[in-house]
Amino acid sequence: MWSFGKGSLSARFGRPFVKLVVVATVVFLSLPVVLTFISSFAAEWVGPLPSGFLTFSNWDDVISGTDVGADVSVGSSLLYSAGLAVGGVVINICVGVPIAYAVARYDFLGRSWVNVFAILPLAPGIILGIAFLRAYPDLSTSGIALVIGYSLLKSPYMVMAVQSSFQSMELQRIEESARSLGASWPRTFLTVIIPNAKQGIIAGSIICWTLAAAEFNFSYIVYSRGTPPLSIFLYNNITNASFLNAAAAVSVFFLLIALVTIALQIVGNQAAVRRL
Repeated sequence: MWSFGKGSLSARFGRPFVKLVVVATVVFLSLPVVLTFISSFAAEWVGPLPSGFLTFSNWDDVISGTDVGADVSVGSSLLYSAGLAVGGVVINICVGVPIAYAVARYDFLGRSWVNVFAILPLAPGIILGIAFLRAYPDLSTSGIALVIGYSLLKSPYMVMAVQSSFQSMELQRIEESARSLGASWPRTFLTVIIPNAKQGIIAGSIICWTLAAAEFNFSYIVYSRGTPPLSIFLYNNITNASFLNAAAAVSVFFLLIALVTIALQIVGNQAAVRRL
């Protein structure tokens, strides 16, 4: 008979095998990102590996837009996408947090359907883009359409992240305690409930901002003129550039995501420390 207790074959070989699979998966998924970032500082890539380190010419070409055939610099496109994504996140917070709170706090008719409708925007961006153009054709020429579309596409992530935070709290007891001390409901919600859900809000903001800044399908359908979002800039100009220029352009976006994620994590950690 096989033994599955401590010291058995499953315990001796199963756990190391799982660790090996996890490490191999992480390496496999991270390798393209790491190679792309490293190659952006190379002068050439002729053989199996890039060579001619260390140069910033590829980054300079991309940021200035001089040698990639771009009408605008990636800096302008980057700032534009960052602003659009921030606008989408603000809408997600203003709309998604109350929805998550209502679902977590109250028991009402049709409550289960709210969650269903909350995840409907997870439909592909190209489908939502076509529907958006049909419903609001006059908005397609402005950045407002992109902001609204980004917020709608990414709203499920905000709702689910914040709802998880609310569900881990004893909302009714917290509210009753605050009200017994004379706090009104708006004050209780803004000064007690929201600060305790800040980790979920920050996590949702990181996810929504990252996905919105990189959104291509919806942007491709809705964008018409003016400064392009970063995803459209990369699509239009990477094909005209060398691979090393393309690597630098993609690395700019990777770096931006890392910086925003770190900044939001620092804000969340500081808020947690202040609560302690």
